[in-house]
Amino acid sequence: MKIEKTYAGIPKEYGSPDKARVVLLPVPYDGTSTWGKGADKGPDAFLEASENMEIYDIETNSEVYKQGIYLAESMGEFDSPDVMVEAVHKTVKEYINRNKLVTMVGGEHSISIGAIRAFNECFEDLTVLQIDAHADLRKEYEGTKYNHACALYEANETTNLVQVGIRSMDHAETLVMDRDKVFFAHEMISDDFWMDSALDLMTDNVYITFDLDAFDPSILPSTGTPEPGGLFWYETLDFLRRVFKEKNVVGFDIVELCPNEVDRSSDFLAAKLYYKMLSYKFVNNNEYMDEDFEDSDEDFKMSKNNLDYDE
Repeated sequence: MKIEKTYAGIPKEYGSPDKARVVLLPVPYDGTSTWGKGADKGPDAFLEASENMEIYDIETNSEVYKQGIYLAESMGEFDSPDVMVEAVHKTVKEYINRNKLVTMVGGEHSISIGAIRAFNECFEDLTVLQIDAHADLRKEYEGTKYNHACALYEANETTNLVQVGIRSMDHAETLVMDRDKVFFAHEMISDDFWMDSALDLMTDNVYITFDLDAFDPSILPSTGTPEPGGLFWYETLDFLRRVFKEKNVVGFDIVELCPNEVDRSSDFLAAKLYYKMLSYKFVNNNEYMDEDFEDSDEDFKMSKNNLDYDE
């Protein structure tokens, strides 16, 4: 799909790939999903909803689009999950090396594998914060290690993985899961300090992978594998606000939106969530929205540590 529009219809000056501080990479991939199909339609539904969203954020008193958000061209068809993972890995790493805040919208959860791999190569001591209904820790599923059910297996082996909202998993995943870093939904509901505990487990550099089925299906039914007993809007924002304030979020993705014609509210929630996360990122980095777009661009540092690394 050739991208002609800007993200959320923002003025073209804020969508320039050279000046934008943020890259939004749509990955409409749904090659390994096993139940509800349609995640490949998620990016388009997300973008359409974004165009109908108010882009002034009341809570942060900001217009984060003025930091510049470049809507990259959607990644195309893939012959296999392996090809998809490698393509995402390569593309994400290229944008990281250009000092962009790389964000993705999917697509099924397997798109996160390549992105996490790229961030782990570029940032020391990386924490992956997984907000999800499912553990996604299978080593292999249906003949590939790049299935959506395996989305966090590699991260569990190579990064500091913290899992939040989990309420569905296979018994085999208990053998590799670090239970001390897992926040199960049924336990969170009676634990007033789960946010503090989760933050204590994170290192400074954090990548967030947000599967929309983490939300309770009463507020977001349009996802491939909805699970009862999920998160609600304001508690989720409370948690994200703290993560962005207390940690250096180096990038994030939002996955598993499966749009349908009956429910448009899920598309809008996903769009709003993305914009909220960006708003928290820049406000908490003292990159407030009233500064001049062009003058401030050269001073922007996506990582507090601003590591030097090779391709």
